[in-house]
Amino acid sequence: MSSRRDFMGMALGGFAALGGIAALYAAKRTWDPLPSVSAAGFTTIDLSAAKENELAVEKWRGKPIFILKKSSSMPKSDRDIEVGGNRYLVAIGLCTHLGCVPAYLPSDYMFKCACHGGEFDAAGINTFGPPPSPLVIPPFKINGNSIVLGEEGPEYKKMKDAGLTA
Repeated sequence: MSSRRDFMGMALGGFAALGGIAALYAAKRTWDPLPSVSAAGFTTIDLSAAKENELAVEKWRGKPIFILKKSSSMPKSDRDIEVGGNRYLVAIGLCTHLGCVPAYLPSDYMFKCACHGGEFDAAGINTFGPPPSPLVIPPFKINGNSIVLGEEGPEYKKMKDAGLTA
């Protein structure tokens, strides 16, 4: 009779241990940050694969980020970000009028917002229509041939002090 009682005790103990492990696993998962929260931190983008006059779109904090490697025929701007001897536009890809995503027209070197006809040049500066300000430049830090979004490096602070980021 005691062997049956010992078996029942061990079986109950085993189930309790499994339940405890499952509870600890569930508790740990609730402590882990959500993917959306993790994405709100820093994002590193390698710019070495960028092609001239071809728009690349990345995602940072739930927003589209426009990355445009400028060709030598595009006019220079104070808003250009220089990385590895190349000039780039790095901006949040939302129209400053109502938040629509503008399309890039490579033949005209400009962005056009389909919502209300707003236009931005290749530097992200509003040139026509209702947008009240240029495309916003997110906080960034240059790290070799990469750019780290979400961290204010010296280049960003210089642009911010000059009033060029918004």
